[in-house]
Amino acid sequence: MTSRIAVLACALAAAPMVLQAAATITIVNGDPSGVGFNEATAATPVGGNTGTTIGQQRLLAFQAAADKWGSVLNSAVPIRVLATWEALSCTESSGVLGGAGAYAIFHDFPNAPRTGTWYSKAQADALAGIDLSPANVDIRARFNVNLGKPGCLTGSFFYLGLDNNHGDNMDLVTVLTHEFAHGLGFQTYTNGATGAQAGIYPSVWDYLLLDTTTGKTWDQMTDDERAASALKGGKLVWNGPNVASAAKNIFWWGTPSLRVTQPDSVVGNYAIGTATFGPQLADPAINGEVATFVDTDPGLALSCNPLSAEASAAIAGKIALVDRGTCTFVIKALNLQAAGAIGVIVADNVAGSPPPGLSGADPTIRIPTVRITLADGAALKSALAAGGDKVLALLGINPFQLRGADPDGNVLLYSTDPFQGGSSVSHFSTSAFPSQLMGPFINNDLTHEVTPPYDLTLMLLRDIGWP
Repeated sequence: MTSRIAVLACALAAAPMVLQAAATITIVNGDPSGVGFNEATAATPVGGNTGTTIGQQRLLAFQAAADKWGSVLNSAVPIRVLATWEALSCTESSGVLGGAGAYAIFHDFPNAPRTGTWYSKAQADALAGIDLSPANVDIRARFNVNLGKPGCLTGSFFYLGLDNNHGDNMDLVTVLTHEFAHGLGFQTYTNGATGAQAGIYPSVWDYLLLDTTTGKTWDQMTDDERAASALKGGKLVWNGPNVASAAKNIFWWGTPSLRVTQPDSVVGNYAIGTATFGPQLADPAINGEVATFVDTDPGLALSCNPLSAEASAAIAGKIALVDRGTCTFVIKALNLQAAGAIGVIVADNVAGSPPPGLSGADPTIRIPTVRITLADGAALKSALAAGGDKVLALLGINPFQLRGADPDGNVLLYSTDPFQGGSSVSHFSTSAFPSQLMGPFINNDLTHEVTPPYDLTLMLLRDIGWP
């Protein structure tokens, strides 16, 4: 999903739809005749959406998402969303669903909780109690009018029902609720790739973006420090009290874990990607020695063929450390299982973090498999090559760590190396379970809820000062 700050100097005819709630949200139809909200193609009512044309159903779906936010936020100033359906970037295999963001940002307005700090227009208006820029809308939203048509994720349409019964299609209300949150302030206006602040001021987000490796929040950092922090998977966390408190009643306990306990040079917790095949990691963890071998030049352990007697002897009864490449993860795991390994660690062959999961399926695999980063793989190989103490590890789950938080209970944000524009920093981590509305990707298990005990989104908006 994408979020962006868009300030457009165009005058569009307004067709407002007003929603009465704790905050009044108005959808401003910016589409020309016959397009988007104005498409007259007949449609059968579906999933509680009573519209009888495609355009009407789209507008009612926007209303449902706006109504959700209007029911949980307080603002005496109406919030206006300028929305259009446009031809966005799209191919047969990938595409932009849509995006939304604050139309404008403000600092040092009446009743601003922090001086010299950027806030979204919607939040700034709510805090000031007046419309700081009556001529402008609060949120700008664009959505892909071609989704599902030939050449644009063909056959994968927006589901326009309001009941989340979307099947294999994209649930529009879920996507809208996510994108409206960005427009309401669920994002930093600091450039995560360069670390540069907007103008000379931090975003209100930056006071609560904590880098646990430095102990600094983003407002305390230099540009270079912020850019480096945005790449630290598992180390960039949200430091707000409302999110921290609510996460304990939302996230599940028991985080997949690889902990190396010996030797001192590599002791620590390692970020892992889990596999879709084999047994799930469990408590108690597998406790074993890590071992490797060489079966392919130059010095690689690929395990794409049945292991030799020598290689089998090296890893039998141990957790096998092997390299990514050449064959599927399933084949590697099957060959290592046949050789007697009790678990598998796949070291990535390209730089980046956090390590992705491992795809594949085979019901005969009985040992767990995980992926670690290229850098972590190199560190473990170096320790193995050095000799001395054995490399010992625990591969399982940490029952005392929330799934979506670090070992200290801090809720993780989506921070990746390389940086992913539009996704990094301004979303919760993909490790969160249950999946969160403000994760970087759409998941089929998402609800339309934005509050505990299902979701953390409203709690984060409270942390940044929404009334």
